[in-house]
Amino acid sequence: MTRIGLFLCLWLSLWSDTVLASVLAIDYGADFIKASLMKPGQPFDVLLDRDSKRKMQTVVGWKKEDRLFGKDAANVAGRFPLDSFSSLKFLLAAPYDSDATSFYTSIATGDTVRTERGTVALRRSDGTQWAVEELIAMQFAYVRDLAESTAGEKVNDVIVTVPPYYTQFERDAVVDAIEISGLRTLALVNDGTAVAVNYAMTRAFPEPEVHVIFDAGASSVRATVVEFAPVPDPKAKTKVVRDATQITVHGVGYDRYTGGTELVKRLRDMMLSDFQKRYKRDISNDKRAMAKLWKEADRIKAVLSANQEAQATIESLAYDIDYKGKFSRSEFEAACRDLKSRFAVPIREALVHAGLKLDNVSSIIFTGGASRTPMVQEAVRSEFPSTKLAFNVNADEAAVLGAALHGAGLSRQFKTKDIRIADIGPYDIQASYQSEVKQPGARPRTINTLVFPVGSKTSTKKTLSFKRTEDFSGYPAEILEAHILGVADAIKNLTEAGGAEPVVKATVMLSESGFASIRDAVLTGEFKDESITGKLKDFFGKGSSESVDETTVNVGEAEEDTSTTTSSAAAAASAVSKKEPIPLEIESKFPALAPMSVTEKRVGRERLKAIDTQELSKRKHEEARNTLEGYIYKLRDLLSDESPSAPFMKCSQSEERKKIAQKVDETLVWLNEHGDDANTAQYIEQRSALETLERPIVHRYKEIEEFPQALNNSQLWNWHSTLFLEDARANLTRDLEAGIAAGMSAPLKYTKEELDDFEKTLKEHESWLDEWVEKQKKVKMNEDPVILTSEMRARAKVLENHLQRLYRKPPPKKPKKTSSSTAKTATTSEAASASESASASSEPVKHEEL
Repeated sequence: MTRIGLFLCLWLSLWSDTVLASVLAIDYGADFIKASLMKPGQPFDVLLDRDSKRKMQTVVGWKKEDRLFGKDAANVAGRFPLDSFSSLKFLLAAPYDSDATSFYTSIATGDTVRTERGTVALRRSDGTQWAVEELIAMQFAYVRDLAESTAGEKVNDVIVTVPPYYTQFERDAVVDAIEISGLRTLALVNDGTAVAVNYAMTRAFPEPEVHVIFDAGASSVRATVVEFAPVPDPKAKTKVVRDATQITVHGVGYDRYTGGTELVKRLRDMMLSDFQKRYKRDISNDKRAMAKLWKEADRIKAVLSANQEAQATIESLAYDIDYKGKFSRSEFEAACRDLKSRFAVPIREALVHAGLKLDNVSSIIFTGGASRTPMVQEAVRSEFPSTKLAFNVNADEAAVLGAALHGAGLSRQFKTKDIRIADIGPYDIQASYQSEVKQPGARPRTINTLVFPVGSKTSTKKTLSFKRTEDFSGYPAEILEAHILGVADAIKNLTEAGGAEPVVKATVMLSESGFASIRDAVLTGEFKDESITGKLKDFFGKGSSESVDETTVNVGEAEEDTSTTTSSAAAAASAVSKKEPIPLEIESKFPALAPMSVTEKRVGRERLKAIDTQELSKRKHEEARNTLEGYIYKLRDLLSDESPSAPFMKCSQSEERKKIAQKVDETLVWLNEHGDDANTAQYIEQRSALETLERPIVHRYKEIEEFPQALNNSQLWNWHSTLFLEDARANLTRDLEAGIAAGMSAPLKYTKEELDDFEKTLKEHESWLDEWVEKQKKVKMNEDPVILTSEMRARAKVLENHLQRLYRKPPPKKPKKTSSSTAKTATTSEAASASESASASSEPVKHEEL
């Protein structure tokens, strides 16, 4: 049983009040890093590195003073073996004297040293030491920079995949590296669970299905038994939530040291043995030679996955010897014979852990880079039917894409398929503490309480109840010692307030990311209910004792407390009530491997900032020099082209070209003599002096180039304005004539004053344009223009705005009818009706003469 103690989780804070903009997902492997960015409005895919590769090698290194990442860092390992660091995943939270450190030194050329915390740091050839967390933080920061370049904005939140077997120590180290890199931990997700999310995203599960995610990676082999099921609708038990999937992890199995890295190690040892046998030279202590062998062995392993034979070739491996060797797949598999039987073991262990048989499983889904190795596939086929094996996910990218989708599901910025996860913890989480001594001279005994057994669901919490009268400590020796302080004073305050039966309650949380932590500790008690209702309850003995929630665990002290609860005691308990609990102080210590302190992480962050600043300054320095050199050669090319049709010749004067040529020669001399020692500001100053001389020529050329379009734009608005003015005046005349004929004033959209004012603006623009265009026609190409295209556009804009203001003027409202006009209309109607009636009668109508 692995004991994980009561752990105070300070840095995995909730972010529910924060709206996330972009979410970065990182699948950090021993050989490769894969990343994905979720950003609103951006296509969802794997993040590309600067070489447009979909995955980058997990290597950070230096070429003298230049820091390198990925392929570039791996390529210099043969030349700078002490400055190239790979396979850092094996050293996460590894004690210096552990098997993990020994394994690392057998596969890598880095120089390991012990840190003050007892973990591992790596030392460069110049003596600089870097903690493993700091080196991994550099890689995280590099991925963050790629993401920010793609997103065009800051990226702060990250979700990282981890193997399901990671202990609290290793998870601490991952989070420490994230914090040092300047990122914020959104969550850690088990890589098998991440693959399950990716698998469920494009599939529907009307009925429950069980699958095994078989992940064969570089560092290890692990298997995760996952159930995919529809989500019951809480409002209608017979229905399910639409487009929702419940992912439940039932069991995990793993082998921490069987993976692709071990296969490469066996192949490298074969090549080493072959070289030493043929040339009688021992090169096992030659770090450059061993780095070259490792790189070639990794290549040969990939070749043998698709071919029966492979030719190894290493130029100048050692002692100026060019090494060549041929290796077959059968020889390689014979050297790994003892490993073959171990590849399928995690699947069996996961099924046993889940309490399931193979018949309950729909498929075994292969993922991970080493799953392509024929020997690994044959090992699984030898124990499980081929009909159960599935290769329907992307072996390299399923985990990182699933992690990104899970991170998006945690954010409010994205709308994704409703996928709910119920993961499990792989270890027992046990609290240990010493019993309270009740007799003088008695020895306290250690009480162990299993809080979260293996397979407990994450995102759950339990409350531990202790009947104590003094401060006490709970500790497993491996992780953390938590001192709960202030118990005696709290009991005194409780007693003075009339309370009884004091109980210390500590809440232990198993987070979604697999962290166990003490959330709080309080002292509670019971108080007599002096109300009439309470006294009646006490008199009749009704009610029941306080019920214990299923997440509450009464631990340890029940074994020592011999008093029993009788019916009368239960009746008395019914007449008591709870009051606000009294918070207690928790003081944590790390007797074993402690995570990095806040100070250590701050120092690490400052070291990374310093190296980032240094590299940024160096890049700017190199860019300034390269830009200056390129500008000099550009000007020389322009000066050497003496063709009359060349734009530079057309727009420049002889005296200007002489000054530029003289300054170019002076700058070249300065660059040759002082360029290596110059700073960035001096490079910029030299270029600015050249630009000052060239700027008038460039200005003329641009003005000549833009003049036709600016003139066309001005004339176009003149034409539009003229047409509008003619049409508006015609409409004004027609409306006025119609109003006079009707004996009333008709509403007008434009007044004569408005049109006259607009006509004035139009004529002023036409006059100005005609005048200055004629002047510009007399200017030569190598003379400064008398009219600027910017001024032409500005004046045309004034005319355009005036026209738009008139054009968008709302039409006038029709006048409302007055009472006099209404009466007149009514009288006219009555007269018409009387006339019609008279003409219809037999008597002729007599008209009186006026």
